[in-house]
Amino acid sequence: MIARFFESLIDPLEARPVQKPPATTREFFSYHLRPYRKLIVIALAIGGVASVSEILLYVFLGQLVDWMAHTERADFFSEHGIALVLMLITVVIIRPLSSLSSRAMMNLALAPGIANAIRWQNHRYVMRQSLSFFQNDFAGRVAQKVMQTGNSLREALFNVVDGVWFLVIYLVGIVIYFSGTDQELLLPVLLWIVGYLLVIFTMVKPVQKKSRQLSEATSVLTGRIVDSYTNIQSVKLFAHAEQEESYAADGIARHTSAFRIMMRAVLSMTVALTVLNTLLVVATAGLSIVLWQQGKVSVGDIAVVNGLVIRLSQMSGWILRTVTSLFENIGAVENGMETISQNTLVLDSPDATTLDVTRGAIEFRQVNFNYASETTVINNCNLSVKPGERVGLVGRSGAGKSTLVNLLLRFYDIDSGEILIDGQNLSQVTQHSLRSNIGVVTQDTSLLHRSIRDNIAYGRQAAEQADVIAAARTASADVFIDDLKDMHGRHGYEALVGERGVKLSGGQRQRIAIARVILKNAPILVLDEATSSLDSEVEQAIQEQLYRLMEGKTVLAVAHRLSTIAALDRLVVLDAGRIVEQGSHEDLLNSQGLYASLWQRQSGGFLGQS
Repeated sequence: MIARFFESLIDPLEARPVQKPPATTREFFSYHLRPYRKLIVIALAIGGVASVSEILLYVFLGQLVDWMAHTERADFFSEHGIALVLMLITVVIIRPLSSLSSRAMMNLALAPGIANAIRWQNHRYVMRQSLSFFQNDFAGRVAQKVMQTGNSLREALFNVVDGVWFLVIYLVGIVIYFSGTDQELLLPVLLWIVGYLLVIFTMVKPVQKKSRQLSEATSVLTGRIVDSYTNIQSVKLFAHAEQEESYAADGIARHTSAFRIMMRAVLSMTVALTVLNTLLVVATAGLSIVLWQQGKVSVGDIAVVNGLVIRLSQMSGWILRTVTSLFENIGAVENGMETISQNTLVLDSPDATTLDVTRGAIEFRQVNFNYASETTVINNCNLSVKPGERVGLVGRSGAGKSTLVNLLLRFYDIDSGEILIDGQNLSQVTQHSLRSNIGVVTQDTSLLHRSIRDNIAYGRQAAEQADVIAAARTASADVFIDDLKDMHGRHGYEALVGERGVKLSGGQRQRIAIARVILKNAPILVLDEATSSLDSEVEQAIQEQLYRLMEGKTVLAVAHRLSTIAALDRLVVLDAGRIVEQGSHEDLLNSQGLYASLWQRQSGGFLGQS
């Protein structure tokens, strides 16, 4: 019951607006910890009580020594009974309860809750990043950043609450007690504090930079290993296990080097701290003996002073490691921020509306676009697609066909011009509503590592099982689904397909993708090399179903294999980002232009490169 109470204090999946995390360290910490500031203050307060009660143990010990030295045995309890009861309450009740409550708050509430809450918020933002964000990085590296940042930010908080805060209270307690005995005893402690701060600011602070370098090396190493695993089929096809070992070995070597550099700094701090602690213990013991000889302090004072100093010297190593860990974790968080807190390149307009597709008319008006640092890909494109019209995009590789599709889906923002659907400018509608109204089957089909049913139902997640089966049958996918079985014995629609669908053939993956779009039943359909992974027999088997799927929809189809789109209403021929020809298959052949040339050059049904 008590454990459930602490565990319920933080819900890591609590609904919060998806926002870009701040790009500065202080604001990043504040952004993620602000929702839990009350719990953090309570944890600090409870930890403070636990720290003070520990200091009181030494004070009580010194007091007992003095009482026993100056009180008659028979009068001991009568003279000090009330004080002894208060000591007992502190030792038996207050200290254990505060310590256990502090541990429960840290281990049951903050530890599991905060790290996963941070990961959840960062993941939600990263998931909404532009397509180019993921195209320019390792998936494993991005995942590592999201995971490590949540963990490191939590550990940094723990370092403060569990270490720095404890040290501050302990030092304040020592200064107060020593001031009440003999202020000369403060001298070794004050000098030690100065030396300790010098160690922190001159030797610990650089660890933050070294930690960022180590964190980056860790992320790169993870990215390289995950990249090899993700593309394991290519590795084996080309017999490049040794090459991948070398690729990972370079990452491990860099990681090892970064780790060693940081560990050297840690060893240097340990040496400096050992010297400081030795001087503190010796100086305090010698000074306390001198002051005792002069009658300025009692035996009890000596017991307390030296006990606190020995405890402080023992703690200092742990505290320094905690402070070091704090800077390490701050460095790791800063490293993660560099990836997580990037601006999203494609954003919804602040006053974006929901796209309402009533007819399905598409219009490109004087559209220009180029990828970063490249020549113009789409050059002054003007294209109108009528509602229900089926249009094929034709051209050599690199002509801009798939780019037009990506611009329609608003994976990238155009440089100039307008793209409209039913008269609505795509830059003024939400990306979610835009893509919800477009069904897409691409050439490079990758499935989620989930069941066949989940992958098909990705097109409409509320779909009933009967709808899923009907979509699979329409896509001619039912012929192989019933025979599927995964390593855990799940059959048919419940069988898992493996990462990116690797347990299925290319043609099978494509048919699942087509079934997914059939189930989505969006008013606009995009086919980007939709049948490229299918052999001729399978393609012929589902071609009729694809044409049935096109009925009543506006269609843009991209294909190198011209025979697959020759029967569409209109073919649009692109060359170097420009529309150079338009018309039916027969009209374009009769015009003896680029399309006719491409048709004649096809070998085995595919376009040449030039």
